[in-house]
Amino acid sequence: MTVSFDASEQLIEQVNQALAANTPLCIQGGGSKAFLGRPVEGALLDTRTHRGIVTYDPTELVVTARAGTPLAELEAALDEAGQMLPCEPPHFGPGATVGGMIAAGLSGPRRPWSGSVRDFVLGSRVITGHGKHLRFGGEVMKNVAGYDLSRLMAGSFGCLGVLTEVSLKVLPKPRLCRSLRVEMSVDRALLKLAEWGQQPVPITAASHDGRALHLRLEGGEGSVNAACERIGGEALDGEYWQDLREQRLGFFADARPLWRLSLPTNTAELALPGEQLIDWGGAQRWLKSDADVQTIRGIAAEVGGHAICFTAGACVSPFQPLGEPLLRYHRQLKTQLDPQGIFNPGRMYSEV
Repeated sequence: MTVSFDASEQLIEQVNQALAANTPLCIQGGGSKAFLGRPVEGALLDTRTHRGIVTYDPTELVVTARAGTPLAELEAALDEAGQMLPCEPPHFGPGATVGGMIAAGLSGPRRPWSGSVRDFVLGSRVITGHGKHLRFGGEVMKNVAGYDLSRLMAGSFGCLGVLTEVSLKVLPKPRLCRSLRVEMSVDRALLKLAEWGQQPVPITAASHDGRALHLRLEGGEGSVNAACERIGGEALDGEYWQDLREQRLGFFADARPLWRLSLPTNTAELALPGEQLIDWGGAQRWLKSDADVQTIRGIAAEVGGHAICFTAGACVSPFQPLGEPLLRYHRQLKTQLDPQGIFNPGRMYSEV
């Protein structure tokens, strides 16, 4: 059973009260991703009362939902119509909301082959730091022109405004999905993935756990079956990808801090202290390590990558520190959209 309620007036009132009192706000939905980033001190602004699917036309492949809508509820509605969120966003808990999905901007195993959360945002409604409820973008791709503030909300962690509504592009679910486990070394797996990336192999997920390469192939029956015959290996339970996305694999149970490394495509295996799990065909590496932040970020930077700490309290600056030019842009953007600095102050960086 779905519940729909427009609480935008109450949210606007709370924002205006905070502006009048110059009181910081901690914007939060289900709190399933509250561990990521720096702690925020401020009055809680809970978006969960503002919920419900506003419009959904499967023939147009577009859905519009309020920020407090449970992510599971949106995915169930899409699944019933044979469609999906192509970015495969993680939940990290039963309370995950659509607004939290956008704010965190995290994508699942399909990301390199389909796109990120940001890529599927068509339009949004946002309460700004001026107390205005504004609409950006639209519900079709041609409306997205110029400086796209809607997509800017993806990965902003609530620092730029209160997202109240978002329109998303969705896609049909693949006709056939098969997963494989192939015993091979990390180095060979990375070489094979680079080779397959230049060929019409219908891969939509690829990871390596240090022992074997795990692949997901999706598409038409003929192309998927042909690729499976060519690659070989053994059948893999498709639940593996949900467990990877939601960090339920045994790898993530390790008590050491968890780091996420984003690296250029085809980067060789890194000599990092700790245990690694390769995701996104090599572009994302999960690391469990007690090594200091300078060592981890230094090794990632040597190959043109960066590192984010996913363990609350394990690092003073969980997000990769910004250079002066980028920090200046962040400050200017924050000043334009949130001049009093009341929205999730310091969530991403202490300077913003």
